[in-house]
Amino acid sequence: MNKRITAILLLSVFLGCAVAQARGNEHKFLYRLTLADKNGTPFSIEAPEEFLSEKAIERRRRQHLGIDSTDLPIPPAYLSQIAATGAEVIVKSKWNNTVLVGIDKAKQYKDLQSLPFVARTKKVYTGQEQKKDSHVRDHFHAILNRIDTVYDSNYGVAREQIAMVGGIGLHSRGYTGKGMTIAVFDAGFMNADRIPALTKINIEGTHDFLSDDKDDIYRGESHGTMTLSVIAVNEPGVFIGTAPDATFWLFRCEDDATETSAEEDYWTAAAEFADSVGVDVISSSLGYHDFDDKDTSYHYYEQDGHTSLISCTSSMLASKGIIHVNSAGNDGMGTWKKINFPSDAEDMLSVGAVTPQGVNASFSSLGPTADGRVKPDVVALGSPTAVVSSRGTLTSEQGTSFSTPVISGMVACLWQALPDKTAKEIIELVRQSGNNYEHPDNVYGYGLPDFTKALKQGKHETDPIAP
Repeated sequence: MNKRITAILLLSVFLGCAVAQARGNEHKFLYRLTLADKNGTPFSIEAPEEFLSEKAIERRRRQHLGIDSTDLPIPPAYLSQIAATGAEVIVKSKWNNTVLVGIDKAKQYKDLQSLPFVARTKKVYTGQEQKKDSHVRDHFHAILNRIDTVYDSNYGVAREQIAMVGGIGLHSRGYTGKGMTIAVFDAGFMNADRIPALTKINIEGTHDFLSDDKDDIYRGESHGTMTLSVIAVNEPGVFIGTAPDATFWLFRCEDDATETSAEEDYWTAAAEFADSVGVDVISSSLGYHDFDDKDTSYHYYEQDGHTSLISCTSSMLASKGIIHVNSAGNDGMGTWKKINFPSDAEDMLSVGAVTPQGVNASFSSLGPTADGRVKPDVVALGSPTAVVSSRGTLTSEQGTSFSTPVISGMVACLWQALPDKTAKEIIELVRQSGNNYEHPDNVYGYGLPDFTKALKQGKHETDPIAP
């Protein structure tokens, strides 16, 4: 058994990536336990190969990033003691030292509180969640519908969204994401394993953090299929994505049946899994602030990048060597109006949406953060964005969910071109290339980035690059 396979098997055992997520919906109460320490862990930062893949270790070595105590898995003995109370361990976070548990009786909660290593508890949901009926597969077309395709362009219907951010210059130099790994976080990837334009994608692996059924990830919502297509499709003359030669991991970490703070725990587990298998870029078109249990909803003043679990996790990703790109949200016309969590995080790229004229989309969420940082970080075409639907047809969708993968794919291409840069350096290059960099605001952030400009600046070039 090679080391890479061994590492992934270890992840399944020690990070809890394949246990009982579907059963979390069956409990009356969901609690997040924050543990006081990691005493007694059998792991050591001197032997990271026991809990990180070779690729993850090399990614950190390349960026001169160390392995620290946050990387150590939660001690198995602690998990055993939690389970002994009758609580179900659903997912856990080694970076935040938290465990999401499901319980049904008050006594179980008292027993959990009495455990000496449990520092504090937080209720993230009360009451029986309502499940949707099982998803039925959409019918799909065997070939892409070429209606409205731009026949004089190799990029087809996707040309405008790539050209607006200076992406064609990178592609023309051969930077199309090869050698880079992108994780796509979403609610499901309906038919992504069947649509011909998507079956050509290099998918290294998938994981469903809500179900043990491996097929659920492809029977879930179609949202992920469309966000993936923006990055990954490679159909010359019809549709080319922003990083068609990248490698992909697909993660389902959003429960479309409910809206609970527990989804922060699923998202965090997915981020840590992505780190552990060596992902370079996370593209997440998910965001939260208002939950079914209103007592657990967030407030504006908590948008400091560290209060919510999901934002705290996001703020750690660049220090682990990963670039996180997230949708700013679509609340610009609603009562909330502001960016969603985790777009308030530090050292990441939150993405707003603009029209083909470069004007902000009215629905695009606004900044700044509670502590005054510029948000969104950048914008891209999201009103509308060309996508491939779960039925295998060319269509267009509106939302920051779709402007986000435009940026995610181009970030991977830029990093491919500048492999010696760190995650934080690439993030800063993208911001600096924005057309609003000299006067950032809470609508456009640093503006439309120009990835060709970022490439030139990163390489310290003065010669022009074709647009």
